[in-house]
Amino acid sequence: MTERAPLLNYRLYTAPEPRSSRNDGQHPPPKKLSTFFGVVIPTLLSMFSVVLFLRIGFVVGQAGLYQSILMFVVAYFIISMTVLSVCAISTNGALDAGGAYYMISRALGPEFGGSIGIMFFFANICGSALYVLGLVESIVDIFGMPPTGQATDSIRVLPQSYWYELLYGTVILILCLLVCLVGADIYAKASFIIFLVVILVLCTIFVSFFVVSPKSINITLSLGNISEASFTGFKLSTLKSNLPPDYIEDYTTGDMMSFAAVFAVMFNGCTGIMAGSNMSGDLKNPSYSIPRGTITAVIFTYIIYNILSLMISCTCERLLLQKDYDFLKEINVWHPFVLIGIYSSTLSASMSNLIGASRILYALAKDDVFGKLLMPAKKTSRGGNPWAAVLISWVLVQLVLFAGKLNTIAGIVTVFFLLVYAAVDLACLALEWASAPNFRPTFRYFTWHTCVLGIIGCGIMMFLISPIYASCSIAFMLILLLVLHYVSPSSSWGYISQALIFHQVRKYLLMLDVRKDHVKFWRPQILLMVANPRTSTQLISFTNDLKKSGLYVLGHVQKGNLDEMASDPLQAQYDSWLSLVDALNVKSFVSLTLSDSVRHGVQHLLFISGLGGMRPNTLILGFYDDCVPENGLQQIPAFSYNSSSIMNEQDCSLQPNFPPARDASSPKALSGKEYVAIISDSIKMLKNVCLARYFCQLNKTELFSRKNYEISIDVWPLNTLRPDSANYVDTCSLFLLQMACILNMVRSWRSAKLRIFLCVESGNSVGEQDKKLKQLLRQLRIKGSIKTLHWDSVAALHWHKQMDQVDGSEGSFANTFPSNAMKISDDYLMAVNKMISEQGAHPAIRFLYLPRPPADVTLHERYLEQLDIMTKNLGPTLLIHGISAVTSTDL
Repeated sequence: MTERAPLLNYRLYTAPEPRSSRNDGQHPPPKKLSTFFGVVIPTLLSMFSVVLFLRIGFVVGQAGLYQSILMFVVAYFIISMTVLSVCAISTNGALDAGGAYYMISRALGPEFGGSIGIMFFFANICGSALYVLGLVESIVDIFGMPPTGQATDSIRVLPQSYWYELLYGTVILILCLLVCLVGADIYAKASFIIFLVVILVLCTIFVSFFVVSPKSINITLSLGNISEASFTGFKLSTLKSNLPPDYIEDYTTGDMMSFAAVFAVMFNGCTGIMAGSNMSGDLKNPSYSIPRGTITAVIFTYIIYNILSLMISCTCERLLLQKDYDFLKEINVWHPFVLIGIYSSTLSASMSNLIGASRILYALAKDDVFGKLLMPAKKTSRGGNPWAAVLISWVLVQLVLFAGKLNTIAGIVTVFFLLVYAAVDLACLALEWASAPNFRPTFRYFTWHTCVLGIIGCGIMMFLISPIYASCSIAFMLILLLVLHYVSPSSSWGYISQALIFHQVRKYLLMLDVRKDHVKFWRPQILLMVANPRTSTQLISFTNDLKKSGLYVLGHVQKGNLDEMASDPLQAQYDSWLSLVDALNVKSFVSLTLSDSVRHGVQHLLFISGLGGMRPNTLILGFYDDCVPENGLQQIPAFSYNSSSIMNEQDCSLQPNFPPARDASSPKALSGKEYVAIISDSIKMLKNVCLARYFCQLNKTELFSRKNYEISIDVWPLNTLRPDSANYVDTCSLFLLQMACILNMVRSWRSAKLRIFLCVESGNSVGEQDKKLKQLLRQLRIKGSIKTLHWDSVAALHWHKQMDQVDGSEGSFANTFPSNAMKISDDYLMAVNKMISEQGAHPAIRFLYLPRPPADVTLHERYLEQLDIMTKNLGPTLLIHGISAVTSTDL
């Protein structure tokens, strides 16, 4: 027998192939990126971008140094919580292409992963367009001709209009496309060059604070007035004036600034932490590179932002910071340096988002989350570069460029990124809370507290930046999640929901104390024994209605001896049974057992089914008779041979695991004596017992589709084998009423009328019995009509035969019941059967009293014969023997 442990699939040693065989017809493996080139550089460039050069002065000028540092602490605290989650997930196993999408989908399942993956894809698409538009605006501000068409400067040579700006953006985007089409290797080289340029520009900015002499800079105030603001160099007075906040109107928008508004602008510069993770499929060792590279980039940018804020506070007047966002260019040792830095970082950020979007799209296509819709995106080049995904991403970015304005898409981009970060935190939180033994990341500097803080922080920032965009993005994600839940194919990744459910169920089962059970909260917990699912589909569905949110177990006994078998034959059948449960849409568990006899197998299931306080208290058996069972499985579309749903190999393989229906010549799996013994065993084990007969005739769809037809549920709470005990308040009768009431409470059965039959003799007080029964139903809150029957002629047959057979014995009837009850004549039983069948139109279900089996095993077959005569041709009938107190009149 072959073991299928996953670890055995790894080849610990592979013999080297001949050189010729390795080279013939095979493409060289694509080059992989190191931590520095694949993670550190893309993350640094994405986090710096234009915020470093154009918005750092705005933050300090409005919020002051104290609040600026506080903003950076809060912002980096939020993203650090997400970084810890990224590091934990990325070090818990092998990563493939897709970055954040791959992490979330493998942790939370295809529905959540697919919905977040699409949103992350669109976030990168819009992000790439955002940076292209930002670069175009910066170029036009410097080199664009004024609206009058008369250039005041020799460098202003570019014409300005919507279409010209779209043309400039298209040219820049084509440049990004060419780099991304070549592959991740050339992208890494281009990013490294841009990184060197940005670091050089950053060095010149720091040097300029020390070497540039104090100077005055002309700034434009409102109404076109010109004023001067100073670069003072390092002065204590300048630092003191820049410490407190001073919120005024933003001169570019006219909006009054506040802590929240400035924080939202500043936070845009902190949303590039996933740039390295997006390259997971192109890294040599993603589990090693992503944590180290991302943390390095986050720490480096945090230090740079804080040092730059401090230097700006010490050297620049507040008015300069508030009224001129390009002041770094004016105070630089060489003005074009800052422009080069802006252009380089923006171009790199655009490329990073474009290549990140293509990798996410490729991962979505490869996983078939959206079926054939993304099939074209699977195509790759010889080197493994997903060129088709790159082209699709480029087309979408080009479409976004038609928006024309940066501010149009800036808010939604940040909100989408934050939603993805929150999803990564949620994935890590779910893995931690599930306590799965296989979740043991090598990066251990995280707890569920950090995940929760990350989720809360991202949520707050989303609504702080734009409540409308945040609400719309969450709604869009939920819609995608629901769509994917119904249309996405099943995956083999594992579902975190299953691990979480297991964890919570185990905890609550331990809390479910059987010693605290109370009759007020009793509910049926049913074990339905199924000999063959092919002949029991209607009964399985009916029992699902009868369970009232209780435990429902489908039990099956296969006769055999495990010592004589190579392996457990039941393991191969579980999938078929679970498919049956899904096809019938019933909420049940499946419990199969192997035993030398059916009786012992049922005993096993009654002993071991369930856990803790969730154990079966009611056993339902099909009736033991000579009727030839009908194959009802073909009526279910999912199991029909002409159904398109079984045309695939997986579904067809489920069919043979159910044996064919028994024909008239086939022997039964158990004898009548063994069947009655099972009933006796169940009662000894304090289980309620129900025998179901003729349920193959129950067709709910046809029954409830009839018009002008009154559907009824008939209840006969009388032990017909002992009419002398005509008592409607014993435990068994009350259990009978309770089960009928439960069925009537089910949504699909609410239209049925509950009819309780009261059998009386002429000598008794009919009105008094009727009054007592009505009072009982009122106390039990059972709505039903009482039908009073005078059954003197039927009861006379019973008493006549009994008097003939009792030969002067003076013992109590209770003591002689077992033998005398078995001597009840067939005439009496047929009269009872006729009385029941003649009461109005055919009811949907009949509930009858099931007498306790005799203690003498030699009378078991006669007991079964009596039940057969009494219920013959009555239609769907449920014989019930209850031993549990199940009703309560207390609050």
